[in-house]
Amino acid sequence: MIKVALFEDIADLREGLQAFLEASDEVECIGAWENCDQVKKIVTHHQPDVVLMDIDMPGTNGMEGLKIIRELYPDMSVIMLTVFEDDENVFNSICAGANGYMLKRTPPARIIEAIKEVYDGGAPMTASIARKVLQAFAQTNAPKQTNDYQLTQREKDILGSLVKGNSYKMISADLAISINTVREYIRRIYDKLHVHSMNEAVAKAINNKIV
Repeated sequence: MIKVALFEDIADLREGLQAFLEASDEVECIGAWENCDQVKKIVTHHQPDVVLMDIDMPGTNGMEGLKIIRELYPDMSVIMLTVFEDDENVFNSICAGANGYMLKRTPPARIIEAIKEVYDGGAPMTASIARKVLQAFAQTNAPKQTNDYQLTQREKDILGSLVKGNSYKMISADLAISINTVREYIRRIYDKLHVHSMNEAVAKAINNKIV
């Protein structure tokens, strides 16, 4: 069971999502809170595998909560779950260490899939958010390079699919290969790009025009 902590200030949404998570056979919702005022105490005590984090909350908001978690637990998976899809919020969340970025209008079943995906090392994003990532990183001043890091065409295809925000499952289906094979390709991509996370790989692919 994947232990999930939920931070959401809208009571109906928080209770509904908590109930959905608790009904899953693969996820255990260890609790739901209306803000991040006690986030340090909560994550230290409960040690969740994945945190679902709203951004706009009264008191200590989600961005502040994310930064607190990153200081305490650099490897704890955090998915921002929010209504905001503007460049600034997306970019700031990724730079602060968010592992994924999903919109609240996302179907609950996809949220469960995103939880499993981030738990397995992925970086789930909705398609519209993946486009925002492209736009946000395109506006940075990082020098553009032409080095393709000796990626094979299949590796470039998979990296391009990650940039679009596709999940491991979607890549597996599109390329007619197993999820384990997808994971192995992604491991090779990380090695060749000299990165350690999905967000780093996506950023490098965009900045260096690899795909």
